[in-house]
Amino acid sequence: MERVKANQLVMKITDAEWQWDRKKLTFYFTAEKRVDFRNLVRELAAMFRTRIELKQIGVRDEAKRLDGIGRCGRQYCSSSWLPELRPVNLGVAKDQRLSLNPSQISGACGRLMCCLRYEHEFYVQQRKRFPKEGKLIRTTRGEEKVVANDIFRERVTLRGTDGEVRLLSLEELRAEMSADGNAALGSARMEEPEVVESRMDVDEDIDLVSAVETIVVEEPASSSATAAATTLPSAPAGGAPVAEAARKPHRRRGRRGGRRNRAGRERGEGSDGGDGGDDSSSSET
Repeated sequence: MERVKANQLVMKITDAEWQWDRKKLTFYFTAEKRVDFRNLVRELAAMFRTRIELKQIGVRDEAKRLDGIGRCGRQYCSSSWLPELRPVNLGVAKDQRLSLNPSQISGACGRLMCCLRYEHEFYVQQRKRFPKEGKLIRTTRGEEKVVANDIFRERVTLRGTDGEVRLLSLEELRAEMSADGNAALGSARMEEPEVVESRMDVDEDIDLVSAVETIVVEEPASSSATAAATTLPSAPAGGAPVAEAARKPHRRRGRRGGRRNRAGRERGEGSDGGDGGDDSSSSET
């Protein structure tokens, strides 16, 4: 500590520890910022004639090494049994409904007490069993508001619509809610609209795109067929034009020798007449 003051270093020596074979001496210190202690290491090595190591630790680790008695009257948890020092924030204190005054929930190290962390899981799991405070629930007496929950004694405070306040155990509250809640739940389920699924069966392997295209293509054909059926009595006796009109919408396009070749022949006939047009079209193909 004298060497630290002589070098004007802003650091606090917490503890010193010899290795068993006395070949290394470790110093533990706390500091708010990074410290350049190279000159200090040289002086300590010349003084103790051994290997010197300096380790910067936090205030929680300092309290763990020094040990002491907490505000609860017992030994520090970090020194006695707590294996890992996990960070603690104010959100943990909020979940436990504790005072947010740091002086009331801080330990000897000046940080939030370690017991807030390992007790937090108990509070979270216990509150899941209780209804949320401020929620309206239906019991045998009608609608009542949850005023407070006592997770240690497992009791719930309720206030009715007439302003009457009563205290129930958690088991009694569950019994009243189950006795009156089954009919309410049943009627609520009956009032819900029925959801009808308009999808195809999963087991059928159907391409939806091709199915939609088929419907779109066949729709004008069906309309033309119905139109032909309605005009069938007034059709001529031959009946050939009606049959051709009914067959035309079903003709498949894009086949080999279809519109493209016919257009080529028409261009050839337009350029040359008679046999010359046929020869030019065949040479182009």
